[in-house]
Amino acid sequence: MKYISTSEAAAKWGLSRRRVAILCKENRIEGVQRAGQTWIIPETAEKPADARIKSGKYIKKCEEQSNA
Repeated sequence: MKYISTSEAAAKWGLSRRRVAILCKENRIEGVQRAGQTWIIPETAEKPADARIKSGKYIKKCEEQSNA
């Protein structure tokens, strides 16, 4: 299995290196491992879903504001 670094995952997913490291620390990336002080991510790992939005209320509110 091939692994990529947090920098490579960040470029691939359009995130910052720091955000990818946080996702690794929170075990939100499937198959992530710690190699010394470096996170290694499986090459086939998918970008985790954004967990900040818990309900549809926020989405509806934003749509209403953009239509006004």
